[in-house]
Amino acid sequence: MAAACVLLLLSGHPESASFARNVCGFLGAGPGLGPWPTHCSLKRGQLVLSDRPSPGASARLPLPRPPFCPFTALDQQPRTSAPELPTNRGVDLCVAVILQSSDQTVLLTRRTRTLSISPDLWVPPGGHVELEEELLDGGLRELWEQSGLQLPQGQFSRVLLGLWESAYPPRLSWGFPKYHHIVLFVISQESQQQLQAQIQPNPSEVSLAFMWLGPDVAAAVAATEDGAKTARTLPQDLPPVLAVEVQEDGEAQPLALPLSTLLQTTPTTAEAKERVSTGTKFALRLWLQHLGCVTPPPCESGAHLDPGPAKEALNMDPLPSSQKSGKQSP
Repeated sequence: MAAACVLLLLSGHPESASFARNVCGFLGAGPGLGPWPTHCSLKRGQLVLSDRPSPGASARLPLPRPPFCPFTALDQQPRTSAPELPTNRGVDLCVAVILQSSDQTVLLTRRTRTLSISPDLWVPPGGHVELEEELLDGGLRELWEQSGLQLPQGQFSRVLLGLWESAYPPRLSWGFPKYHHIVLFVISQESQQQLQAQIQPNPSEVSLAFMWLGPDVAAAVAATEDGAKTARTLPQDLPPVLAVEVQEDGEAQPLALPLSTLLQTTPTTAEAKERVSTGTKFALRLWLQHLGCVTPPPCESGAHLDPGPAKEALNMDPLPSSQKSGKQSP
């Protein structure tokens, strides 16, 4: 099944973003981490991005990258050592649904550890948007496929929160990137009590575990930024983290999850360590901002980012020592 693609507005004409292109860099990203205000046009099977207002742009959203973004790191490497990245692929589009309950908690699911991409990570439900599919409809489809939750059209509200440039492997020290995505975060509001009884995780994508995260714990998780120069002091009175694990017979059992698991950061070496993904931490900060719990972070232009109509020095990794020739190791 063909996936939706990301387009960049070049000289007034949308062109497909090549796999190796540093999207944040094209949109004017400097040496910081962002986020950068990005103008977006949502079309069927396409997301058009521009660093300035353009006809058809319906939202102005923040777009950051992780501090160890491999595409940014590759831009800093000599051209002679550049890897042979795919030339016949573009940047794929994903939509992640930040599902908020009526009592202000959000749903996270744990990706199964057998997945080839981002295993054992706690993330919001979401995935690829298919070609010719409406972007928001794609997010709702992925929500249903992964969790069994089907939100009736017209019976919930949804707001565009922000974007995220994602790569896997996430760090150059893990190997050269094989996947490149722009993730669109969408918030949807529903009743937790109604949703809890309907959740049926798909074991092929979700490791039969999910949790509802409240603002206090979400703020602690979001504060553990990957690449942060100084550790932030966390509150001592945080509530326990209670997840739910679905047994093989379909019975749901409580799962006590150490807070330290959610506070893990991305390791420098490739390993499947259970943790919250870096992009999810950014999404949680956006959600807390939406609730009014935190002050919006300034964008790289120096001003606070206003989502507007959206309501419908780098921590670089060096090239892997075994791959400086530009070829992937077995």
